[in-house]
Amino acid sequence: MGINLAKGQRIDLTKTNPGLTKAIVGLGWDTNRYSGGHDFDLDASAFLTDANSRVTNDMDFVFYNNLTDPSGAVEHTGDNRTGEGDGDDEQIKIDFSKVPAHVHRIAITVTIHDAEVRNQNFGQVTNAFARVVDEDTGREILRFDLGEDFSVETAVVICELYRHNGDWKFNAVGSGFAGGLASLCRNFGLQV
Repeated sequence: MGINLAKGQRIDLTKTNPGLTKAIVGLGWDTNRYSGGHDFDLDASAFLTDANSRVTNDMDFVFYNNLTDPSGAVEHTGDNRTGEGDGDDEQIKIDFSKVPAHVHRIAITVTIHDAEVRNQNFGQVTNAFARVVDEDTGREILRFDLGEDFSVETAVVICELYRHNGDWKFNAVGSGFAGGLASLCRNFGLQV
C-alpha cells in the first residue's frame, strides 16, 4: 500500500523510489445516481507544460483524441466512457526517461464531457482518486483521494508531476474549474 496524500501535499517520486522510470497515473471515480437522463463521461488528460505552466506545442496536450505526445513519454491508454467497475477508470503512463527537456510539469486533469449540456458537475462525482503505480513492479507508490469539495466545477486539475533538481515530484492539487475542458486548455495556454 502506498502513501495517502491530502490536497496540497507534495512527495518525491524518483528520489525516494530509486530506479522508477515508468509510472502509471491511475484515475478513478464513481457518479451519484440521479435522474438527469444522461450518462456521465469523465475524461482524463495530461498537459505537458514548460516552466511557466504553459503548453508550447498542441501535441503536448494528451487526451482521448491525442493519445501520446511526440516524444512518447506520456501515453493515455484510452477513453472509458462509463466509469463502471472498480479500480482505475482511465490511466496515463509516463516514462520519465523520455520526457523532453522543455517539459517541466505534467498536469493531470479530469473533465466531464458535455457537462453544461447534460447539466452535470463534480458535485455529482464521488470517490475520485489519483494513484501512482510503478509500471515495472505494479506497486502503488501513492494515492490521492480527491474528496467531495466540488459543486459547480466541470473540470479538475487532480495532480501534477514536476521536475525539481533532476528528480520528479508529485503535487496533490485538487483544483476545480468551471467551463470544462475549454477552460483548462486556456489555463494552460492553448487556443480553443
